[in-house]
Parts: sequence; structure tokens; C-alpha cells
Amino acid sequence: MTVAGSDSGGGAGIQADLRTFALLGLHGCVAVTAVTVQNSLGVTGFQEIDPGIVAAQMHSVVSDIGVSAVKTGMLASAPIIDAVVTACTELGIGRDAPVPLVVDPVSASMHGDALLATEALDTLRTKLFPLATLVTPNLDEVRLLTGIDVVDDATQRDAARALYALGPRWVLVKGGHLRTSAQSPDLLFDGERFLEFTHERIDTGHDHGAGDTLAAATVCALAHGRSVPDAVGFAKDWVTRGLAAAYPLGAGHGPVNPLWRVGAAPDGAATDGAATDGETAR
Repeated sequence: MTVAGSDSGGGAGIQADLRTFALLGLHGCVAVTAVTVQNSLGVTGFQEIDPGIVAAQMHSVVSDIGVSAVKTGMLASAPIIDAVVTACTELGIGRDAPVPLVVDPVSASMHGDALLATEALDTLRTKLFPLATLVTPNLDEVRLLTGIDVVDDATQRDAARALYALGPRWVLVKGGHLRTSAQSPDLLFDGERFLEFTHERIDTGHDHGAGDTLAAATVCALAHGRSVPDAVGFAKDWVTRGLAAAYPLGAGHGPVNPLWRVGAAPDGAATDGAATDGETAR
């Protein structure tokens, strides 16, 4: 299940999550938290969903269909975060519960448009993070959450320690925005050990939805029974392949393309072709 906002341009949010879920062999359910007005150039507005309706969506799905893993994306406001925390606690979702929870702390779009109320940051830190199996902030979100400006390996480790202190079981500090690096280093931390996941940086301007796709692929791998480190490694490979197959859309940033998985892409987009049986999230 994805608990997140809707992207009218189809590149990120629940649209990106559901594409990844389907291509990794899972049925995706949703609890919509906000409806955004956006395209490839940016977000011009959004409407929050009533927190009670967000929680009701979660209860409705779990009571009938059930879930094997959950991710959160855009949560928009403190009342919605509170509602999600309460629902997760009631439904057995979270770090010490049967169903793992991946928290992608979406706070702004890639264009810098705010997607989370400033006053909600503290609610995110103090209420949702302690419930998380894994949190997956990018470097801009790390700066907002911890005040640490990640510029190298040492500050990336400092950020991981600061985020871990907020209560999640695992922290993934994504390095995609560390433009000074020839690679894209993501750092995973469980309070004791650091694990680094690197891939060669893909030279593309079309990376809309990369963070959503990484978290979605991670939650799919967890749903298939993989450990957190294995799930992150799988997701890192998945999103790198999606970036290599990204395509232009509109006048701005095109989306990460999970259709590399089936050997299909819009005209002009690169693709590696169909994946082999060994490339699933089993």
C-alpha cells in the first residue's frame, strides 16, 4: 500500500508507486493524502484530503484485502501525519509490527515546491519516524529534518546518525543530490553498521519520481520477504535502470521509467529490454 499524494502529471506520487508495484508483481492499494496540481514544470497547488478519510482508506483496505508492506510519501500536514500514525498503530504497521513501514519524508518537489507544511516537520520527526522500519530522505530533506548539509561521506554519516536518533529501525540517506560525486552513493545505517550502495550516476535531466520509485521498489522487496539491506540493494538497481530508460515529457523534467522491466519505452527512450526471471524482487 502507498499512502501518498496524487501527481496529475503521472510522474511521481501514487502513480509512480503503482507502476512499480505492478511491474514487480504486486497488487497496489492506496490511501490518497492529497491531490496535487502539477506537470513536468512544477507544482502549482494541492488540496489535502481530510485526515479522517486518509485513515479510513487505510482501515478499509487492511480490513478486507490486507497489506504485506506499506510506504508513505507526501503527507502534507501534521493532522494527516497524526491520522496515519494512529492508523498504522491500530493496524499492525511499523518497525515493531508484522507489516513493515517505509517512510519517504516528502517535503518538497524536485522543483522546490513545498509539499509539507513547515510546522509538520516536528510531527514527522517525533511521531512517524519512531514508527518506521526504514526512512529514505534525500539530501534536501535531510537538511530540513536535521540541519545537516551533506557534502561528503563524513557528513552523510553524521546525517544518518542524527536521523537514526529519531527512532527508525533503519535510515537510508540518499546521495542522488550529491552532485560532486561521480557515483550516486546511498548510505544505509542501523545504529551500528554502515552499508553503502553505489551506482554510476546516470546523466539525465529526466528524474522525476526517482525518490518515490526507490521507496516503492524497496517496499515491494520487503513484501516479498527480503531483508532491509537486500531490499535497498534491489531498489537501488531498479531505480538506476529506470533512470537509464527515462524519457522526456512536457517542457520540463520527464519521469523515471519502470517500463524498462518489460522492454517497453516511449519513442526515443533508452531501455535495457525485458528483465530475466532472476531480476524480480523475490
